[in-house]
Amino acid sequence: MTTYITWLRRGSKHVAIIIAAIAMIMTATVAEAKGAPESYADLAKKLLPSVVNISTTMVNQGRSGLELPKLPPGSPYNEFFKKFFDRNQPQHRSRRATSLGSGFVISADGYVITNNHVIQDADEIKVILQDNTRLTAKLVGHDPKTDLAVLKVKPEEKLTPLKFGNSDNSRVGDWIIAVGNPFGLGGSVTAGIISARGRDINAGPYDDFIQTDASINRGNSGGPMFNLDGEVIGINTAIFSPSGGSVGIGFAIPSSTAEPVVRKLIKYGQVKRGWLGVQIQAVTDGIAEALGLEEPAGALVAGVVKDGPAGKAQIKAGDVILEFNDEKVPEMRALPGMVADTEVDKKVDVVIWRDKKKKSLSVAVGELKDNTQVAARTGGNESSGTTTIDDLGLSVSAVTQGMREHYKLGEDAKGVVVIDVKGEGPAAEKGVRPGDVIVQVSQEEVTKPTQIVNKVEEAKSAGRKLILLQLWGESGSRFVAIRIEKA
Repeated sequence: MTTYITWLRRGSKHVAIIIAAIAMIMTATVAEAKGAPESYADLAKKLLPSVVNISTTMVNQGRSGLELPKLPPGSPYNEFFKKFFDRNQPQHRSRRATSLGSGFVISADGYVITNNHVIQDADEIKVILQDNTRLTAKLVGHDPKTDLAVLKVKPEEKLTPLKFGNSDNSRVGDWIIAVGNPFGLGGSVTAGIISARGRDINAGPYDDFIQTDASINRGNSGGPMFNLDGEVIGINTAIFSPSGGSVGIGFAIPSSTAEPVVRKLIKYGQVKRGWLGVQIQAVTDGIAEALGLEEPAGALVAGVVKDGPAGKAQIKAGDVILEFNDEKVPEMRALPGMVADTEVDKKVDVVIWRDKKKKSLSVAVGELKDNTQVAARTGGNESSGTTTIDDLGLSVSAVTQGMREHYKLGEDAKGVVVIDVKGEGPAAEKGVRPGDVIVQVSQEEVTKPTQIVNKVEEAKSAGRKLILLQLWGESGSRFVAIRIEKA
């Protein structure tokens, strides 16, 4: 490019200037697109002193591995072996089990963050700084539901704390670095990108993991994941690994989840979570169509605790929660975290979808207890009558005493029980089974088979291809949108 510009200058100075400008723009564009730094050395040097190794010890009391031989009663050798074992070995022996993990400093006076599973059941916790200083740590608080724990040490000199960044601003493809203590080797730095966001790996009720291809191994648990500004946007927690080593699939708790939990643990020593008192399920395309929603969004209420916060606010089964506390609910699994992060006893606005229109309700958020009942069943009166509904591919009956005994239904069962399902019919497609109880059709309670028939006919007359049913079954309450066979 330089030679070409020199040659053009002999003919046209202006052309040379234009081409030079283009070259500069191209160079800047390439540099911008490159994204990754030429080296992580300066960033690693700055961050390493704030990342710690964590060593835990658990003392197990157990009997010796040698046991007294079992001899027939009255054997003359019984007394001999008893005396021999008493002289040559203790009856009990203490065993010390140790494990290693990672953590990081968040305050100059010694608060340290790690994973709950790193310190769980430990009798002694040591925090090891980069200069190998070993400090005894006290457990401030822990939260198994998010796998987080806060420790406190008393350093002789002030420590260098790290800052949380906003993980919500991170994008798939962004560069990150992870620092930790893999296999007990000490402070190690690896780099990679964010591979995915919002991963649910069934680790807990609030799964929302960041996935990365950065090398994360055993011992990295509790260590920080940094963006290129040196901010903690995640806490490395788990890996997917058939072999036990890194295969490029690691998971980190996002800072948006971790930071509020850490604040509560430091302040209270425990996490107080908000509670709404509903059982929810995803809004599928079919359910959205049946309810008249423009798109499948929000959380469908499948059950409501009678005396819970939602019940007191008149939220009903069949409602779709579209907004909670002035924030949109993009999908069902976002709602539990939104509610949990809300302050207990706070009154919030909840926007629901009911009868094909939005409605705003005010809810006083309760406190989630470990034994809190998520959903409750309500009682009802018995009715009679049976029929086959060809349009749905099922046969139903009123909930008689005989049906209660046959399908082991509770005395409080209310609705219409499914007694047969056509093998390849619409109901079978949605997993409806004999013994399921239809509680609602098109968001209205039913107690007689004829009510379901009428609802199906209404839907057909209106040109609707789907009808929404609320069912009670072995897995609790759920909604299904079933296509109408003859639509």
